[in-house]
Amino acid sequence: MRTPTLQRLFLTGLLTLLPLWLTLIVVKFVFALLSDISRPITGPILQRIASVDPQALGWLTDSWVQTLLALVATLLLILFTGAMSRRVFGQQLLRWIETLIGRVPFASTIYGSARQLLNILQTKPGGTQRVVLIDFPHDQMKSVGFVTRVLREEGTGRELAAVYVPTTPNPTSGYLEIVPIEKLTPTDWSVDQAMGFIISGGAISPDTIPFSAPRTAAPAPAPASGPAPSPTAEPSPGRA
Repeated sequence: MRTPTLQRLFLTGLLTLLPLWLTLIVVKFVFALLSDISRPITGPILQRIASVDPQALGWLTDSWVQTLLALVATLLLILFTGAMSRRVFGQQLLRWIETLIGRVPFASTIYGSARQLLNILQTKPGGTQRVVLIDFPHDQMKSVGFVTRVLREEGTGRELAAVYVPTTPNPTSGYLEIVPIEKLTPTDWSVDQAMGFIISGGAISPDTIPFSAPRTAAPAPAPASGPAPSPTAEPSPGRA
């Protein structure tokens, strides 16, 4: 009796802490990513300020202080960049930076691909939903994907979709699949909802989700070729 009770308590505690653990992992990843961007700049500045009066300003060299200030500096930089991108001067500066990056072969490929992917995710392709489900890695399992482009098969003209399938919890890495349009399972999710589902490992999701691809009507059989049968002649009335 005691062992099953401990197992139930352990399972209940695990299911209670699992969403909190996933949230902590995602927040820690984003926090570390943002703070590491500005740390090489804010770290030396804080150390120089602390060296002026080590007794009064020595706390600026603490690791948690530098991490927090680096995070704040990164957030301010992002907000400043967003504000400048709405101004004419900021747009001209951005075009100048893009031109400069375009002259570097390897960097231009990475920047151009990332920029194009972000632009694609902000628009909706014609005839398809942006967020779809595809059969991956086999037909009894589904993965969330983003339609990035609609192609046509050479020779047959069949419509194909280029679908980017991100991984959990880091959506910046993933797989690129080419899937026939009729194999896609459309959803009514927005890109933000799909990203929340992916990053949280499925913890943030709606109560219902489509799973089977919509059935397409079978084409009507073509009429048989050949001459049409002649109508049966009516028998002539006999002579009196």
